[in-house]
Amino acid sequence: MNQDILPPSTFERIKNFAQGKETPFLVLDLDHIEYRYRELIRVFPYASVYYAVKACPHPAVLQRLIDLGSCFDIASRYEMDKLFALGVDPSRMSYGNTIKKARDIEYAYEKGVRMFASDSENDIRKLAQYAPGSKVYLRVLTEGSESADWPLSRKFGCHPDMAIELILLAKALGLDPYGISFHVGSQQRDIGTWDAAIGKVSYIFDWLKEYDIKLRMINMGGGLPATYASKSHDIEHYANSISRYLEEDFGDDLPEIVIEPGRSLVGEAGVLVSEVVLVSTKSRDSLYRWVFLDVGLFGGLIETIGEAIKYPVLCDREGASDEVILAGPTCDSMDILYEDHRYSLPLDLKEGDRLYWMSTGAYTTSYSSIEFNGFPPLATYILE
Repeated sequence: MNQDILPPSTFERIKNFAQGKETPFLVLDLDHIEYRYRELIRVFPYASVYYAVKACPHPAVLQRLIDLGSCFDIASRYEMDKLFALGVDPSRMSYGNTIKKARDIEYAYEKGVRMFASDSENDIRKLAQYAPGSKVYLRVLTEGSESADWPLSRKFGCHPDMAIELILLAKALGLDPYGISFHVGSQQRDIGTWDAAIGKVSYIFDWLKEYDIKLRMINMGGGLPATYASKSHDIEHYANSISRYLEEDFGDDLPEIVIEPGRSLVGEAGVLVSEVVLVSTKSRDSLYRWVFLDVGLFGGLIETIGEAIKYPVLCDREGASDEVILAGPTCDSMDILYEDHRYSLPLDLKEGDRLYWMSTGAYTTSYSSIEFNGFPPLATYILE
């Protein structure tokens, strides 16, 4: 058991809690989320935390973070409504999706949301019309996100020169040019990508001073890692380096800093419990067994596409083991979890044995399909 993920006593509690429940399902430990939140505000004392709701939108998770004082990054009116139902004030929300319908902008504005991300002229014009006077921050493209386990390049953000043009347009249209945002890619292990991104933001800040525009905020997005099978630095190491980059570029004139943790905050708090459905080989000469599970790409483990995220996997059964290919239960031939990155499982593994997928608190239930092949969405339990 990797004690950097969950203490052994907590894992044993989860195993006991899971007995008698039909797999697959996710178990979330809210106390671990609180621990990670408090750790985050300790190492980034100057930053405002806007939890990325998309990572795990379970009401119990949101309520715990509400109670801790977190703000929230929302990607849709539906996430917004989840927060309103829990009594969150709109001043604690940032509409961080740059792709928005005009009616959703209007809805957010009518509800009191006043901070919006953008990266295009058409969106700026919609914001000016349907959210007049609101704070707007421009998302810029960043290099180096391909070094992240789950890259987020190309689709979002614009070139720095265009960001400057859009900030000028926003001001001309009566919006409040508030800041710049970037995202270095999810599960980013190359700390140097923050250095390059912050340097780019500094350039934009300086350039806009020539137009008498003083931006007041940097939104550094997400990217801080959770603990998976691949090694990464601890959160304090990241925080020390990022703080140094900010000081080098901004000195004593540090603007408001926003971070949008998702994976790093909730990832390690989840354990996905699955069951072996079938163990087979493709021929008598096969070197590897195929282990088919009752959960796969479409049941919550979509981030194994391209074997991008490598979750630590534990098994109740012990003894001699060898490498296997892991696959899901659906009729889609794409539903293979790990074929190149091999996991070793016991030689006497049998149908009905349980596998425990560690660090699955982020982007599992929110990615789970509604009814592909008739399978229901991934069930979630809160550890009692």
